[in-house]
Amino acid sequence: MSLRQGQDGEADERNRERGARLLIVGPPGSGKGTQAKFIGEAFGIPDVSTGDIFRYHIKNLTPLGVQVKAIVDAGDYVPDELTNEIVTARLNEADAVNGFLLDGYPRTIDQVHYLDTLLAGRQQPLEAVIQLVADQDEIVTRLTKRATEQGRADDTEDAIRHRQQVYTRETAPLIDVYRERGLLVEVDGLGDVEEIAVRIRTALAAHGIGELDSNVAV
Repeated sequence: MSLRQGQDGEADERNRERGARLLIVGPPGSGKGTQAKFIGEAFGIPDVSTGDIFRYHIKNLTPLGVQVKAIVDAGDYVPDELTNEIVTARLNEADAVNGFLLDGYPRTIDQVHYLDTLLAGRQQPLEAVIQLVADQDEIVTRLTKRATEQGRADDTEDAIRHRQQVYTRETAPLIDVYRERGLLVEVDGLGDVEEIAVRIRTALAAHGIGELDSNVAV
């Protein structure tokens, strides 16, 4: 399977007009960030990454950035209240009127409930949660090889496995919630980047979200 350029873009245009309200989750090293950009482009929606938002504010020394940096430097988690405020402000921006793709949020059950209330107030509930599923050993092998090639001495196999375990522990309760709601869309996250992108688009279409265009070869 692959993505290829085609002459007919009518379905792609309809997807962008339709928009979508999505969340993507996946273990570190699964290529989630890359796929998030593909999805955002396909549906004409912003890829809302809380990590990117925090890094932007920290880099630009905004009042929020100074506050977040102090919290992170102290080894603490950014409080739900602050994270919720940031996400709310981002979803209020003009480019999110027709939908969004959340990446890195929600991270806790309390954040799930907050997001539920926020979207219910707008009568715009979440439509699907895309879960990139990948074998942990495969990811560890990939990341260990990359660390060696890029000279990342501190990115050891133990450190990589620890991050995988933290991800599993933190996201498992959230995934269970969305699975019970029938919102979970599981996609094989291993393989060629374009193949994974097609799997996601195909899975979403089967879920009633968007459609495939002639530039998508299955």
